Amino acid sequence: MRPTLRFHIRDGAPKRDEIAIGPGKIALLEAIEATGSITAAARQLRMSYRRAWLLVDETNRSLVHDAVIGAAGGKKGGGSRLTPTGIELCRRYRAIECQVDAAVNRELRDLLRSRPRPRAIESTRS
Repeated sequence: MRPTLRFHIRDGAPKRDEIAIGPGKIALLEAIEATGSITAAARQLRMSYRRAWLLVDETNRSLVHDAVIGAAGGKKGGGSRLTPTGIELCRRYRAIECQVDAAVNRELRDLLRSRPRPRAIESTRS
């Protein structure tokens, strides 16, 4: 059995005014979709509400149409949900992720061991 390979690819050097869409933001959007709330999504992902809100705001500002919209408070309070743009962003990101995973495995398969090499035992003598 080959070890699982996790590969992180950037599409070039980060630029100062560039906004990235990556696994963290997509996980947050998916958690908002599942929970109906930025607060609940942040809690589920163990991040602060402020951090989650900033990521949602940055994502919304970077897209032609918002990915997340909020509902006004009522008996149960407000809530948030993904827009069709947010749903499509998550779908496309996951599709690209699958394509990249397949390409990485195909291109690097012959370089991987079938099992990881045993760890070297460090001397504990002082």
